[in-house]
Order: sequence, then C-alpha cells, then structure tokens
Amino acid sequence: MNIHLTTLHNAIMGNNIGYHLLAIATMVVWGSTFASTKTLILHGLAPSQIFFLRFSLAWLCMSLFTHESLWAHNVKDEMRCAGLGISGGSLYFLTENTALSIDLTSNVSLIVCIAPLLTTLLVYLVHREKVFSRWVVAGTVVAIIGVTLVVFNGSFILKISPVGALLAFSAALTWAVYSLQIQVLEKAYSIAFITRKVFFYGVVTILPVIAFEPHGIDWPVLLQVQVWGNLLFLGVVASMVCFLTWNICLKHLGTVLCSNYIYLSPLIAFVFAVVILHEHITWISLLGCAMILSGLYFTDKK
Repeated sequence: MNIHLTTLHNAIMGNNIGYHLLAIATMVVWGSTFASTKTLILHGLAPSQIFFLRFSLAWLCMSLFTHESLWAHNVKDEMRCAGLGISGGSLYFLTENTALSIDLTSNVSLIVCIAPLLTTLLVYLVHREKVFSRWVVAGTVVAIIGVTLVVFNGSFILKISPVGALLAFSAALTWAVYSLQIQVLEKAYSIAFITRKVFFYGVVTILPVIAFEPHGIDWPVLLQVQVWGNLLFLGVVASMVCFLTWNICLKHLGTVLCSNYIYLSPLIAFVFAVVILHEHITWISLLGCAMILSGLYFTDKK
C-alpha cells in the first residue's frame, strides 16, 4: 500500500500537477477572505487591527510547529526576512485596504491583479531571465482582459481616485517584490522558517500603524463567535496554511508561473458571489472567466 501511495505522490508532484492544484486551492481560500474581513470590519475592527490579529495568530501557530533557530544565518538574510514581512505583509495589506476605503472595489481589484505582470517584469529586470515568450505575452493580455470583464461585469464606471489607484498599484508592486525576494532565501532556509519570519516581521512593522489608530481594539468584541471564528479562519487557514502552501508553490513552480494564478482571484470572488450572495450571472462575466482560464493556459504553455 505504501509503495502505491509513494508512486502516486511521485507521479503527481513529479509532473508539478500537485503544486498547480495547491496553488489553485490557495487562491480559492484567499478569494473567500473578503467576506471574513468584511464581517470583522462591521464588528468595529480596523483593517490594520485585523491584520495584526490574524498575523499574530499565524505566527504563534507557526512557532508551535517549527523549531528552527529564531534568527537567520547573518544580518543580511535577517534584513531580507524583514523585507518579506513588509512587502508580503504589513505594507501590502495596508496599501490594499486603504485603497479599498477610498476607491471603488472594482478599480482596486483590477489594479492589484497586475501583480503577475509586475512580477514577470521584475524577474526580467533583476535576473535577466528570458520570460517574455509569445505565450506569456498572449496569456497575460487575455487574462487581464478577462479580469476586466469579470470585475466590471458590464457595469463599467469611469470613476478613479488617483490616490486609490496609486495605493492599489503599490500593493501589486509590493507583492511582486515579495515573490522575487523569496527566491533568494529559499535556497538557504526551509519554507517553514521563511513563512514564520514573514508573520513575525509583518506583526512588528504594523505596530506603528496600530499605535496611531484613533480607537484601540475592543477586546470584548473578540469573544463573539462570529469574530473569533473569522479570526481563526484568517489567522490559521488563510494566513498560516496558505502562506505556507503559496511559498511552497513559489519554490517548485517558479515565481512567474506561480504568480499567474493571482489572475484567478476575481474569478473565485465571482463564483463565491454567485453561490453565496446569489448574484446574477451575465454572459460578460462568463466570457471573462473563460478568458482568464485561457490566459492561464497560454501563459503556462511553455
């Protein structure tokens, strides 16, 4: 029985099928986090407080399961870990959530979804890797058009906040930087160690923002089932588990290929909206979904 299971594991992971499925599963969870975050905001928690609580919980859980050294091998690597905590944690969530508070959700969603394109550009500029094949260009264009159709769903509103757009672009750029930085550290450290450091420095660097919040955390609110239930989901599943699986996928699929799965985010959000909120399905949104999947196929073809 063990021989059969080992053969099955090698067949799936050897062809990277398992890592592709893992990346998709991660995006499915991340696509469902908006509802949990929205619920916590409605209960009086600020976005920065939500981030602080979910990353603190994730760091505590990771610390229970990983028993490697607390610090990196040298100061330079420790600074790289801090950079991951900022670019993939505090700065990313702060810029994205602030953009959502001053601009339309559709505009922010669309701009943030250019993170794979920015990642590809950074890989080319920093490593001079040949990443722009005709398939990558075609897949990127088709996927972005598909994302636009799904996000606006036939209700295009040209009302853009320059500040909101800049913040959304900053969020996409910081995530691209995170994806690029992790390539350097994964050669010398385990994924578990790197992920734990992301949570630690994410928490540390959000503390100054928490300090300037006009209202502190309403601790009695955290005892409500809806609040602690959603925090558990965001902290343990969406943060600890999903950052771990995403970092594994980055290592085995490569930065460019793995980042392209971010294009699935609007599609997943659309599916949740249809199933849970019973939103109306239009031919434009279906066309957009088809184009996103086609774009991913073209991009991953080579």
